[in-house]
Amino acid sequence: MSVTYLIVFDVKPERREEFHRLLSGVLDAMRNETTFREAILHRDPQSESRFMLYETWESHDDVMTNQINRPYREAWHAALPELLNGPREISVWEPIRADRQQG
Repeated sequence: MSVTYLIVFDVKPERREEFHRLLSGVLDAMRNETTFREAILHRDPQSESRFMLYETWESHDDVMTNQINRPYREAWHAALPELLNGPREISVWEPIRADRQQG
């Protein structure tokens, strides 16, 4: 069963450009993983420095065993303490229904 992660980032305003650059590299690389399903980055309309990443994978076990340790994530993970005002908020969700517009 697939799994979705909701990850909230409170980015230091002066580090937003670096945050986007590093995260874009990770997202671009994730797209090539066979167990990757989708990722959507959102910005809080009330704050230019608060972001939410919606990320879906085929398997939580695969994410914890393989994906989290991919070399393309190293620079991203190393930079997080300097990019963020505090720890990421991470929650894990299992989908039970999906509705999408056809067309």
